Amino acid sequence: MRVSEFDYDLPSELVAQHPIPHRSASRLLHLDAASGALMDLRFTDLPQLLGPQDVVVLNDTRVIKARLSGKKASGGKIELFVERALDTHRALALIKSSHPPAPGSEVFIAKIPVMIEAREGELYRVRFAEPVDKVLERYGAVPLPPYIRHAPEAQDTERYQTVYASAPGAVAAPTAGLHFDAGMLKKIERTGATIAKLTLHVGFGTFQPVRVEDTDAHRMHKERYNISHSTLSVIKSKRVLAVGTTSLRALEGAAITGEREGETDLFITPGFEFRVAKRLLTNFHLPKSTLLMLVCAFGGKDQIFAAYSHAIAERYRFFSYGDAMLIER
Repeated sequence: MRVSEFDYDLPSELVAQHPIPHRSASRLLHLDAASGALMDLRFTDLPQLLGPQDVVVLNDTRVIKARLSGKKASGGKIELFVERALDTHRALALIKSSHPPAPGSEVFIAKIPVMIEAREGELYRVRFAEPVDKVLERYGAVPLPPYIRHAPEAQDTERYQTVYASAPGAVAAPTAGLHFDAGMLKKIERTGATIAKLTLHVGFGTFQPVRVEDTDAHRMHKERYNISHSTLSVIKSKRVLAVGTTSLRALEGAAITGEREGETDLFITPGFEFRVAKRLLTNFHLPKSTLLMLVCAFGGKDQIFAAYSHAIAERYRFFSYGDAMLIER
């Protein structure tokens, strides 16, 4: 398919720049993909759509403070965006600089030397003089998406993180999960629905635009995932509600490979045969993005675009800090 087929016009004022005061106070657009029927709900209505036959699958990855500001030995400014830690002192990182640093050179975060070991495609392999996690915690900033125009604020450290985040390693939040608070999770459990978790560490590629016109020519970035035996067991006997595209990619990727942990570069476009998820809870996604292609594959392109037109007309809030959508296949 052509990437331009997944374009749409979005008024800039509908891009949510800040989270609403209370997580679960967002709106929820419910799409029955089979009929195309839409219902305007509140996120607090979600438990009414769940019961003992359901399992709600959450991604418990935790966003690291991946964005680091530093200097070259010459004094020039440089930014490191840590995509993943390789061991205690080494990492893969994107680097922004007026001139790309050469392998063998050093840059500095505060006064901490960082050796540029090698270039690997768009990323650099770097070695920190101190443990990576300690440098990120002390000097790092929350890596907000590029369409959020303000610098990270105190509330972003908490709100660009799910309440159940426990496994550090993501550089972007699994944003469908941002709508849940502790009270909502308890209400879901009281319906008899099962809550299960998996881990998929969201990588830098989630921010990258699709640079080709033919979807077959696009290559997805790899993301690490882990699904426990208990989660695999429960999804076999329940109706699966995947919370977020990250949970869905992990579930469907594992179903294809038979591996409950590893890396996935699964690119889901219309025509994909879903094996696990029956329902998807997600946010509203950017035009021409791989995430929009995924939801079109899940709910049908015509139905999704009709739903997005409705959401724009009804002034829903879009993207990471925006409202939610529940899609029934």
